Amino acid sequence: MAEAPSLLSLCIALVTDEIVQRDDVPPALYDLPPDLLDTLALQLPPLALHNLQSGMPFELQNEDEYDNGCLVDGRKRRRSSNFNLAWKKNFNLRWSKLTDAIQPVDWQQIYWERHLQSCLDEAAEIASLPSFSKCIGEIEMSDSILKYIASEKSIHFWRAKYRNLSYHCQEFGCYALCLMLQSVLCVSEICHILRSCKLQKLVLRWIRFPEQVNGLCKLLSQNRETLTSLELIHCKLSSTSVNSICDALIHNRKTHGILHFSINASHFDETDPVALPSGLVSFFSSGRYLYSFKLCDNDLGKNFGKLVFHTLLDASSCLSALDLSENKMTGWLSNFNRRSLTGLQASSMVGKSLQSLRVLSLRGNGLKKDDADNLRYALFHIPNLEFLDISDNPIEDDGIRNLIPYFIEASERSFPFADLNLENCELSCDGVTQLLNVLSTLRKPLRSLSVADNSLGSRSFGRFHGEIHSNTECRRHWLGSMRVSGFS
Repeated sequence: MAEAPSLLSLCIALVTDEIVQRDDVPPALYDLPPDLLDTLALQLPPLALHNLQSGMPFELQNEDEYDNGCLVDGRKRRRSSNFNLAWKKNFNLRWSKLTDAIQPVDWQQIYWERHLQSCLDEAAEIASLPSFSKCIGEIEMSDSILKYIASEKSIHFWRAKYRNLSYHCQEFGCYALCLMLQSVLCVSEICHILRSCKLQKLVLRWIRFPEQVNGLCKLLSQNRETLTSLELIHCKLSSTSVNSICDALIHNRKTHGILHFSINASHFDETDPVALPSGLVSFFSSGRYLYSFKLCDNDLGKNFGKLVFHTLLDASSCLSALDLSENKMTGWLSNFNRRSLTGLQASSMVGKSLQSLRVLSLRGNGLKKDDADNLRYALFHIPNLEFLDISDNPIEDDGIRNLIPYFIEASERSFPFADLNLENCELSCDGVTQLLNVLSTLRKPLRSLSVADNSLGSRSFGRFHGEIHSNTECRRHWLGSMRVSGFS
């Protein structure tokens, strides 16, 4: 026989039903003892919990924590940490696979941010239909989304205003710090319905047309003071659109606040230009806080890569990570060689360096042995480089031999260079063994070296391992200090 429910549980159930069926919260509820209020919070669906927490009298709030900037009744309200467990429970009911993967300080913030993203994704699907003719904000959310935030008994589930995308954006936009938008939503209206957002990160997909760029630029301008990360994926970009995007981020300021800027798997109208878009040059020169810049898988030619590198060099950029992977930049550093650095061009390079650059990725650019030789000279302008990835480039053994003088000099100058990736570079057993022999004599050993996918087999490692063990000084210097991977 099932155990009879307690009087307390019956009362909690009745109060819960009362709350979820109303558009407000009875003021008398806030007179409940704190432990009962916490128990009640654990039973409420997200929208009712949101209303309960938002309407809580100021004097009952936890004085140690503050909300993320959402305004209630014209003023900031302090947030009770006791509700955080209830928000985590609701998050787990909806996205159970993500609960253990993230550990946010504020589960309410991450819940509504994730919810708003779900609403925007569904709206993008509807707006993409040929028959769609409404305003973006009038798109109605499906029952499959509403059921997670409101009970079917709730007034919120049935009233039309609670179904519109505009309601969800205006009510919960203040919790969104990071959003991903499809191009179909990048219209002028999106700025209005997302006006309560203070975005820190924005990801855009499939931006193709001028009107979409205009919508994006308005959104960037609206979030200029808080935005620190921008990522464009599968976009089609002309010089004009790049200029517009960069101008929206800068807007006559000496310094913009972007830390991370990424353009991936996109198409540029000019892949091998004579000059970079002026807006991008201004973006680099005003990027005092720019930490990482990525141009990956865009089929960019050698001129684009050369112009980016020289623009960063001329601007004495504070960039820490530069990723130009998966392009077509064979010959992009051809002006960096022994002759140019000792001849007339040397004077223009004196004193110029990327002092803060720590990570450089040139994976999959079709670089060959001559490019490796040019890279050797270019790397001396990056004195604090720690990680270099030139995997998936057919530099062969001669390319490695061209780079060896850099490794030797970097060690002698006490450069912090520590990690090297040479995967799938068409290296032979002899080339890798020669490299390892040189590296074993350096004053400062590397932290890691990867030579995977070079068809080396186990013989080369056995050969190297034998040489190391036969040399007491090398053994003391190397064993246990460097991770070498890639031998099968």
